[in-house]
Amino acid sequence: MSITLVIGGARSGKSKYAEQLAINSQLPVTYVATATALDAEMEARIIHHQTRRPVDWALHECPLDLANLLENEAQKEHTILVDCLTLWLNNQLYKDSTQNFSLLFSELVEAIKDSPAKIILVSNEVGLGIIPLGEVTRQFVDEAGRLNQFLAQVADQVIFTVAGLPLVLKQA
Repeated sequence: MSITLVIGGARSGKSKYAEQLAINSQLPVTYVATATALDAEMEARIIHHQTRRPVDWALHECPLDLANLLENEAQKEHTILVDCLTLWLNNQLYKDSTQNFSLLFSELVEAIKDSPAKIILVSNEVGLGIIPLGEVTRQFVDEAGRLNQFLAQVADQVIFTVAGLPLVLKQA
């Protein structure tokens, strides 16, 4: 059906905007959460997102094996909201920073292309900030940038959120 990529910085309003897109689709929604509560601060963020979501949305928690989950879920005509790809990437780096990220990103796209589902992907734009000092954090910024570019190429629509406002970068 369609792929929408919603990108933005931390607390830019991207998740809230993506959730509204899902509601506006008027289709059943499957929410795919990639976050893991490794500390109290992240747990609070997760709870904040949980309380904002409609209770009738299906939920899948998927910190790592996103391509396989999406391959199965994308076969149905409904809306899938993945929040967020940057946390999924972080989980991948934590698991194995030497893996083939290009292959990982390709598998993700293969799982959703030509899908009857309306797919909404949320990702952080991390390349506009301070250049990190450590090797693994620089790798994270590089891979996040590559992931966003890769997805923007295949997405039907790309929206950048700033201060809670959507800016359409690509429209089908």
